[in-house]
Amino acid sequence: MILGSTAGRIQQGTSGFFVVLQSGQDFAILTRYNLLGECMDRVAKGPGKGNILIEEVDVPVPSPTQVLIQAEFSLISRGSELWRRYTVEEAVDSRIMGYSLAGRIVEVGDEVDTFTPGNRVVALAPHAQFVTMEVVNPLHDPSVIKIPELVTAEAATFWPLLTSSVLWIEQTQATENEVTVIIGQGLVGLLCMQVAKATGAGKVIVCDILNMRCQLASQLGADLVINSKFDNFVASVNNFTAGRGADVVIEAVGGSAAVGAFSEAQDVVRKGGLLQVLGLYSDKPLPLDSGKIQGVRLIGGYLDGSLRPKAACRALQLLVDGDVEVQSMISHKLLYTNAKEAFDLLYNDPDRAMGVLLEWKR
Repeated sequence: MILGSTAGRIQQGTSGFFVVLQSGQDFAILTRYNLLGECMDRVAKGPGKGNILIEEVDVPVPSPTQVLIQAEFSLISRGSELWRRYTVEEAVDSRIMGYSLAGRIVEVGDEVDTFTPGNRVVALAPHAQFVTMEVVNPLHDPSVIKIPELVTAEAATFWPLLTSSVLWIEQTQATENEVTVIIGQGLVGLLCMQVAKATGAGKVIVCDILNMRCQLASQLGADLVINSKFDNFVASVNNFTAGRGADVVIEAVGGSAAVGAFSEAQDVVRKGGLLQVLGLYSDKPLPLDSGKIQGVRLIGGYLDGSLRPKAACRALQLLVDGDVEVQSMISHKLLYTNAKEAFDLLYNDPDRAMGVLLEWKR
């Protein structure tokens, strides 16, 4: 192992892969040691429901158009990562185990001129100690973005979901004189609620059956919070809108509960209003009532990729300005070696677990 020394703090390259000299917040890659047999850890899903593993693989080598990122934190997305990863019987490709990772760039390819080693970044990347990301011709633009100084690495992990939330709220075109209802206050529902409030969507009503989520929604600015475990959701919305119904209804419930949520969404949207479906993984057909849906616009949560670059920047700005607050949405931080425990917690205890982060420390 080779070490360098400066007046700043000395940092030894993780897994012997590189050497970084750190002074304050400035990082510089001095050199890269292409050692044979260097390995890293990443989260994997083996055969069998809930079979979350940590597997050891080679540290990836970036191509000329890629960057190599060393992870600090990654966020587990309860929707897709539970219902299309954790609960399935088959093994899952590790490359799709997660998509919200914050860290630092440790190497850039020869054709990369938009990033340099030491940049703090967040990426659409899986749970792993190191990841390579395409940045010259990415499939999703941007796939990597620099983290502003005022945003923590923990908060930055919400950027992928927040970017989508910005696009979804913009898709509704809700105005300041309208009422928006969001059913479901998981990560997506809470982010959409905050984006709606920050961008002038008028009054925002939210609904969930879990106490912690309802408390968070109230704390983060919802105009009316309905805990439908105790209060009649439809009657509460009709009372708030004087029987008119909501102008925009967003169904953001994942899993099997989406079936009931979609049915109730049709009960509270007004004629001429918009019903937007974001919730996925119900595994059953959603009940479309031909009588209730007459005169209502129904759209799925389609995201136009051409709009993503600007939305990505707006999402970061919302974090910088404090218009979207995500720190209180983080319920747990666990070392990545406890990834199985983290996934189990999200699956078994949804009233206690919200934003669960994996911390990538040795």
